[in-house]
Amino acid sequence: MAGWLVIVAAALLLVGGLAVRAYDLLAPQQPARGHGGEGARTLVVEGWLTRAELQQAAALLREGHYQRVVTTGGPIPPEIDAGGWQTFAQRAADLLHAEGVADVPVIAVPAPASTQERSYLSALMVRDWAQRSGTLLEAIDLYSAGTHARRSWLLYRMALGDAVEVGVLAARPTDHDARRWWTNSEGVKTTIGETLSLTWTRCCFWPGAPGSSAERLVAPVSGRP
Repeated sequence: MAGWLVIVAAALLLVGGLAVRAYDLLAPQQPARGHGGEGARTLVVEGWLTRAELQQAAALLREGHYQRVVTTGGPIPPEIDAGGWQTFAQRAADLLHAEGVADVPVIAVPAPASTQERSYLSALMVRDWAQRSGTLLEAIDLYSAGTHARRSWLLYRMALGDAVEVGVLAARPTDHDARRWWTNSEGVKTTIGETLSLTWTRCCFWPGAPGSSAERLVAPVSGRP
């Protein structure tokens, strides 16, 4: 009996330790080192972030480290009051401008409509934009939202391949205490949901080789077979 109590106590301690560290694991702050340790010169901002999260990105951009910012995201669903914007990419670009980002170019790279794997599809669109524009992406930093950051980080590394160093920065949530997520319903929903989504991505999401037709099949675009 005592042995079982020890096992249960150890399991509870392990679960408790993981719960306390869940936010830091899901929302890493790991910017790219870049060539010569100078860091990334391109910041990719996921366009569906809230205005408060985009304000955090704008503050980072005003520090002057980056040479350009790329905003991503597909069409805004009709049920969302988008304020006249058609895509999350353009919405984010305009809001960053409104927050005083004026010293670097802000490039909206929208993605087509898709029913799944939208973050991965956005990463493919960034890769396509870089190829079309002749922009060399040796290193980028991805700006994402809180607990979603690690999953987006993984998907961008898959899409961009080993030739591009991908760093990640996570915006702080403003609607709950992220490090005490279990005390708030929004924190529970996002933390557990992102944990499950990250687990599925790691174990079950296998895109094709970069540039292959199989690669596009994992992120089907609406209207295509």
